Amino acid sequence: MTAKRPPNVSSDSGTRRALARARDGKTLDLAEAAILLRARGDDLDALLAHASRVRDAGLEAAGRTGVITYSRKVFIPLTRLCRDRCGYCTFATAPHKLPSAFLSPDEVLEIARQGAAMGCKEALFTLGDRPEDRWHQAREWLDAHGYDDTLSYVRAMAIRVLEETGLLPHLNPGVLTWKDLQRLKPVAPSMGMMLETTSRRLFTEKGQAHYGSPDKDPDVRLRVLEDAGRSSVPFTTGLLIGIGETIEERAESIFAIRRVAREYGGIQEVIVQNFRAKPDTAMRGMPDADLHELAATIAVTRLVLGPKVRVQAPPNLIGEEYALMLRAGIDDWGGVSPLTPDHVNPERPWPQIDDLAARTSAAGFTLRERLTIYPEYVLAGEPWLDPRLTEHVAALADPATGLAREDAVPRGRPWQEPDGGLGGLVTGGRADLHTAVDAEGRTGDRRADFDSVYGDWDALRERLPSGGRDGSVRADVREALRQAEADPARLTDEQALTLLDLAGDQSGAGADDAGLDELCLIADGLRREAVGDDVTYVVNRNINFTNVCYTGCRFCAFAQRRTDADAYTLSLSEVADRAQEAWEAGATEVCMQGGIHPDLPGTAYFDIARAVKERCPEIHVHAFSPMEVVNGASRTNLSVEEWLHAAREAGVDSLPGTAAEILDDDVRWVLTKGKLPAREWIEVITTAHRVGIPTTSTMMYGHVDTHEHWVRHIRLIRSIQEETGGFSEFVLLPFVHHSAPIYLAGIARPGPTVRENRAVHALARIMLHGAIRNIQCSWVKLRDDLCRDVLAGGVNDLGGTLMEETISRMAGSENGSYKTISEIAAMVAPTGRPLRQRTTSYGRPSEERAEAARRSDGVCQSVRRPLLTVSPIARQE
Repeated sequence: MTAKRPPNVSSDSGTRRALARARDGKTLDLAEAAILLRARGDDLDALLAHASRVRDAGLEAAGRTGVITYSRKVFIPLTRLCRDRCGYCTFATAPHKLPSAFLSPDEVLEIARQGAAMGCKEALFTLGDRPEDRWHQAREWLDAHGYDDTLSYVRAMAIRVLEETGLLPHLNPGVLTWKDLQRLKPVAPSMGMMLETTSRRLFTEKGQAHYGSPDKDPDVRLRVLEDAGRSSVPFTTGLLIGIGETIEERAESIFAIRRVAREYGGIQEVIVQNFRAKPDTAMRGMPDADLHELAATIAVTRLVLGPKVRVQAPPNLIGEEYALMLRAGIDDWGGVSPLTPDHVNPERPWPQIDDLAARTSAAGFTLRERLTIYPEYVLAGEPWLDPRLTEHVAALADPATGLAREDAVPRGRPWQEPDGGLGGLVTGGRADLHTAVDAEGRTGDRRADFDSVYGDWDALRERLPSGGRDGSVRADVREALRQAEADPARLTDEQALTLLDLAGDQSGAGADDAGLDELCLIADGLRREAVGDDVTYVVNRNINFTNVCYTGCRFCAFAQRRTDADAYTLSLSEVADRAQEAWEAGATEVCMQGGIHPDLPGTAYFDIARAVKERCPEIHVHAFSPMEVVNGASRTNLSVEEWLHAAREAGVDSLPGTAAEILDDDVRWVLTKGKLPAREWIEVITTAHRVGIPTTSTMMYGHVDTHEHWVRHIRLIRSIQEETGGFSEFVLLPFVHHSAPIYLAGIARPGPTVRENRAVHALARIMLHGAIRNIQCSWVKLRDDLCRDVLAGGVNDLGGTLMEETISRMAGSENGSYKTISEIAAMVAPTGRPLRQRTTSYGRPSEERAEAARRSDGVCQSVRRPLLTVSPIARQE
């Protein structure tokens, strides 16, 4: 049946203005979008024409003019149990209405095999949110079959579908955490979750559609979209209209999706779905969403999201209005199954694919099959497509267009971790970067994909945290100084901020040098009380085993794509060779970290530790940041605790507490695209401490953060230490800006000022007094004279000789990649304080180790090169 056209309503001035802006390609604001959502009659016709034009431009730019896509799929309802109670849903049910809590593996594979035989290429896994939290039957089924949780079963079934049928899984398991996304990305080219609406009213008010459904919290669902983008997962989302939301709330939902799409680039399609009332639901008496209202919503969604985002309307929910939806600006019909029903809308059968093609053709378009992962992401490859899925996708994709290959026949292919860890790789790329970075510098100041890999820089600016104090009256300086000296543990946050304010702003305005000097004297007295006068250092070697990384940290100049000129990876034997060189030079420690290389299995970290311990059994292995721990745990499908136990057995003695940056997600999500959230960093660190692995703690500061963030970060570090006692030191890492992408994009400032460096080192000593004894500065990031300044203001440790420091040097640090013992001694001599070599745990090295270090001056001969005072890139600046 064709929807009856509403009567023509004359345009008011607001509608005329909004339509004119849409016609002229101008960005709509929220109020204009809400006006256009109400368009009917001639106004609706004009709105659809403008939306069609934007859609057509996007298709032309993508190289598929006039092509409307769909995915040939099977629908696998893995479980219909759910912990939510949505008022419109007939998919979710109770255990007594089902033969089993979950489909069995045989049932899953039978559906997939039948679909493959009918030419399907997508296996859509749909299921309720975490049913084991509500239904004991779900928990008992999972326990009986050996799965920790529903997502473990989803992961296992996705792998079996890949291996036994060749269909590509698209996962719709509901709300996911960042860690969940890491677990599932290697087994599915795409995932999805409908946003539905951002209306909190529908979630919090009794009787509304989402009341009593914990997973329908709009803030939680938006966080899932963001985490998917941060994880570079091609993600499907959408709106469900007509469930009680207002027009204004609908407009807000569209803009929320736009923000995430712009910032991360991971929204591969947006479904605009109309509510259809179903019997036996709480909302059975609600009217169906009008199809002209649906068309207006599609058109506004197209205009707000622009030409690049794909917009879909499910063809089984629109009656006969195919042409209307095409006029509204869709460019995709979604998944259509020749085998299985739409289990979410079982009363609405899919159209036959031949009929869908005919209707699409009648509107002037060509219907083409796509894969579950959209063509743009197929062609882009990494980081959007995990390398473990590359062959599965390539077997079905047209390499020229990224669409489904018409002659492709799905066949099962092995899914496995890349063979052999690092053992299967050879040293390659710019493996001499650890020395060449000093002699030659980096190849260029930025990667070739600078404008795309980090997300939309303009959207990122909108996320910047507020810059500076909130306007509250600051504490009295004299009182804060007295408190810091008399009872530092009782220093309030407001007093701490007052002490940081002694440094003034970035230009030095408002600085109180006399007060800053007094602050540093107080911190130095506390340092003397805690650890004495010794200035300590460790003879160690950094080994960064690869710089290939697709995490997308916007502050990092070290990460490279595998094809970049400065990219490199070291073999296991090369890592072991470098460790042996370090041992022969008197090192007591190797510090090993690397990029999140997409080819490395989670067990590669164990291989690295074993290789070093086999070559140098007595050397301390200080290795793998919390980000690497989570990556390893996700790739091995182990819990963090299980992975850490395995790492310790492999030879890991302690973890670097790097990847902390600033432990505030408002800052982290500007500073980095895909790194682990603050809560995950805390979980890794506290778990490591609980299983007996000590760690350091760090803070990288002076970029897009504020003094408030510094105080909260240090306070959090102290609270963790009071709980676990597992931190050996606190390391302050000033932001090095020269080649940092976020600085080159004009978003971050050029690092902290000299006064700020002095103030924050002193404040760290004060705020951590009685909890963490050792405060370390980074000579790599600070000049020698500034190191001496902070040594006079609470610092007792200088870190290590390093032998090869590549990460900061790639960012533009001008202080070299190693320091000999003689150079460290010369730096410290003007302070008049004694210099002492230490071990990782701040003990004294054996006489044999100390003598070997004296002979080499703390640095192996192979890395010694003439130093450039200014790198080539820095000189250009």
